[in-house]
Amino acid sequence: MIKFKVTGDFSKTVNSLKKLKEFVQKGNLDKYGQMGVDALRQATPKKTGKTANSWNYEITAVNGKVTIYWTNDNINNGVNIAVILQYGHGTNRGGYVQGIDYINPAMKPIFEEIADKAWKEVISL
Repeated sequence: MIKFKVTGDFSKTVNSLKKLKEFVQKGNLDKYGQMGVDALRQATPKKTGKTANSWNYEITAVNGKVTIYWTNDNINNGVNIAVILQYGHGTNRGGYVQGIDYINPAMKPIFEEIADKAWKEVISL
């Protein structure tokens, strides 16, 4: 016969996760939202500057999940200009304009900083 005796509980883990949740919900993400906007403005190809100056962000919290959305409201004839700059587009004359991957390189350092900060919060609890 094998017997196991378990003592203790998950209170330390639960408390750590609660503190991390508080960190995320305290508005600390506004800093990263604005950092993303600034990085995207810098990186956006500029002809008139309208697309670069049309970046914004919003933070939503639903069912305990917090998300940052970066948006660009430069729309021309129903087409989001930031998107076609990123992925490319056809022209009226049958040609094609190659996209420029400017969003991913601009956002990578921000994503890395968010992950690093969150990890530091977890291990410091």
